[in-house]
Amino acid sequence: MARYTGPSWKLSRRLGISLSGTGKELQKRPYGPGEHGPNQRKKMSEYGLQLQEKQKLRHLYGMNERQFRRMFDEAGNMKGIHGENFMILLESRLDNLVYRSGLARTRRQARQLVNHGHITVDGGRVDIPSYRVKPGQTITLREKSRNLTAVKEALDVNDFVPAYFEFNAESLEGKYTRLPERSELPAEINEQLIVEFYSR
Repeated sequence: MARYTGPSWKLSRRLGISLSGTGKELQKRPYGPGEHGPNQRKKMSEYGLQLQEKQKLRHLYGMNERQFRRMFDEAGNMKGIHGENFMILLESRLDNLVYRSGLARTRRQARQLVNHGHITVDGGRVDIPSYRVKPGQTITLREKSRNLTAVKEALDVNDFVPAYFEFNAESLEGKYTRLPERSELPAEINEQLIVEFYSR
């Protein structure tokens, strides 16, 4: 299944979650798109709830189904709680940490920065958005990319960097200091429903 490339606001309203991270999509009309959006009172089946939760998380991190499932299976082979491990693996993706650093306003924009070779990890250029960053590794915006308008705009509005990531706005360098705890990850996701979905 290909990665979704349609209107993100429409998808945000359908899933009931802000995919941009700003919350603006849900302020105006916090219900699904279409003329029947405000009046949908259908009770979802258990399967429907599980599927919706999976779609929420998959679109939040901007992944296609194959990548998402592969990472889910990998999380199941790790020690600890399957759902939590999965969330931590998702958070450790390079494109996500570029977004967390504030160098991009959305994960989609962060993915483009990585794809186009603007990002280095420990000094080496990495252009694979799904690259897994390990605690202790450093993410930097390349010297020649520092005048990008999109980056400047993102830095102007960024006012939150999570506790597990250190970012130096002068050098435009960030460090993934440790793995996040579940309480620091998206609260609107119930990962247990996703574990149930794939365990069917």
